[in-house]
Amino acid sequence: MGADRGRGRGKLLGAVVVLGCGSLLVSGCASMPSSGDVHSVSASQRADSQVQVYAVPPRPGAEPNEIVSGFLEAMTSDDPQFAMARQYLTPKAAMDWRATTVTVLADGPDPQPNRSADRGADANGFTFTVSGKPIALVDKQHAYQPFKPQDTYSQTIHLVRQSGADGTGREWRIDALPEGLLLGQSDFQRIYRSVNKYYFAMGQDRLVADPVYVRLRTDPVTQMNLITQTVQSVLDGPTSWLEPVVSSKFPSGTALKGDTKSLALDDRNALKVPLNERASNAGEAQCKRMAAQILFTLRDLTTTRVGQVELDRANGSQLCVLSGDQAETYAPDRMSTSPGQYFVDAGGHVERMRADAGGSDSSGGSTDGTDSADGSDASVVTEPVQGPFGKGEQQVRTVAVSRDEKRAAGVSADGKSLLVAPLAADGALARTQVTSDDKDAKDGGLSAPSWDGRGDLWVADRNAAKPRLLRLVQGAGGPQTVDVAGLNGGRIEQVRMSADGVRAALLVSDGTHTTLRIGRVERSGEGDKSVVSVVELRPGAPQMEDVTAVSWAGRSRLVVVGKEIGGVSQQLRYVQTDGSTSASGTLPSVNKVTDVAATDDDRMPLVAHSQEDGIVRLPPGANWRTAVKKGSAPAYPG
Repeated sequence: MGADRGRGRGKLLGAVVVLGCGSLLVSGCASMPSSGDVHSVSASQRADSQVQVYAVPPRPGAEPNEIVSGFLEAMTSDDPQFAMARQYLTPKAAMDWRATTVTVLADGPDPQPNRSADRGADANGFTFTVSGKPIALVDKQHAYQPFKPQDTYSQTIHLVRQSGADGTGREWRIDALPEGLLLGQSDFQRIYRSVNKYYFAMGQDRLVADPVYVRLRTDPVTQMNLITQTVQSVLDGPTSWLEPVVSSKFPSGTALKGDTKSLALDDRNALKVPLNERASNAGEAQCKRMAAQILFTLRDLTTTRVGQVELDRANGSQLCVLSGDQAETYAPDRMSTSPGQYFVDAGGHVERMRADAGGSDSSGGSTDGTDSADGSDASVVTEPVQGPFGKGEQQVRTVAVSRDEKRAAGVSADGKSLLVAPLAADGALARTQVTSDDKDAKDGGLSAPSWDGRGDLWVADRNAAKPRLLRLVQGAGGPQTVDVAGLNGGRIEQVRMSADGVRAALLVSDGTHTTLRIGRVERSGEGDKSVVSVVELRPGAPQMEDVTAVSWAGRSRLVVVGKEIGGVSQQLRYVQTDGSTSASGTLPSVNKVTDVAATDDDRMPLVAHSQEDGIVRLPPGANWRTAVKKGSAPAYPG
């Protein structure tokens, strides 16, 4: 973490002490160690996320640069209420300062003396300008909001002299400072983690992931452990961006009972959650849905499977219990446990990949390591799908399979027509009313289609003269043009719908660069009469300026293919829908990828199309291997 401490602050003496602790999943140190030294360390030594960091008070007679450095260090600590950090402030500043937001800077805050600000009337004061490359702001709702690549950060910290605690001396203290915490990116990743909390899609019994950041250990402000913070975040309601399209089943005003600070799973992996009086009258059906929101949130938080969630009334009586199996009714994806891996073969027909007896199964296990004569993985067997797309004269260049794997949609080889057909031997091909008049259909025309979890079919018409985003209700009937706010003249090159149907991942070209945007899908009305729009586009991969392909790879995670800003080589990486970089990080590279496909189940392999290697697969913990030498347009259901 040493790089996060800033370049202009000099050597920091005694800013923090570190107490080591054993391996604990969510609670940090359980108690003070009975032996071992307490010692001062440099920030670069604090790589272990289970290490407890405590600040030390300013030394008597400390110079202004030491006060500023000590305070910025103290913001990375685990001190309750940031008590030591507040000792670097004047009494009024200590009372007013709130650590409820976090500004993340790439290399940490860099404070430099600002001599010009300390002349004239402020001759007895001292000012530092704190600058850095801003990455994101985590707001009071714990929502991650990335800055634009061109944004800069510059704020001031002002110091004055004041009497010491005994009324003597003249000590430097900070009386004006930026709001919230200032953390370098590596400190932020050490202290916080991304967690999906869950709410119900409006009008549906389908949960939607809402990513937020919570502290890995006990929160200095609330004194809640990780599980308690996360449960309270669910009770607080959805983040502002997602709120218009989801609902919480918890009654308004529901909170944890009394002074609940330390929730924990028991030896059966069950969690009891005591609620206040506002939830006491919830009915059985409502309570089950409330418990589902907590259970799915905990599944994303812990490494063990959560057995059940019990919600209790304020008087201690049981409100309801929901088991893990019962919660599946409300699952966000509801896909098969082994979804098919599809692609378009060299003849323009759709095939499905499966493994033979000597290789991996469809869930992406190990292979036998043998190769066929053409260099492809011999453990992978392909077969044409049932129905018109697997045989016949109709050729397609891209395909999308519905999430129940009963239908498929394909774009004709010339890129101008959208076709739909059942994946059944007696299925009939239907030519939809969606057509493109794009004269450059080779590189334009219709994008690859995408099914959402509601059964609607989406496709972008890339006709430069009339670009449109289109939706077919239940994959049939006349197309509806979807209004997309915030394109600013950009053209949608690709659309990928989330399983819950309330978020759209769009690749948008401005003529120079293609970037990833995540939009919120708002609906009014029902069925054929419904009106749909995509609003509040936000950057999905702000560190990339040329994105080639994207696929959903989790409930709030995507896999993207593209180049970083200023970069020259193509990269594959996971990103979160809020624009943050997933902890999974960068994936192994593969040559010239044009398409990528993933599923919400991270046990399934990634599938991609490489212009050099054909259809390739990346099972968990393995390397890329060619599955089919001649093929394109890989797809999972969706």
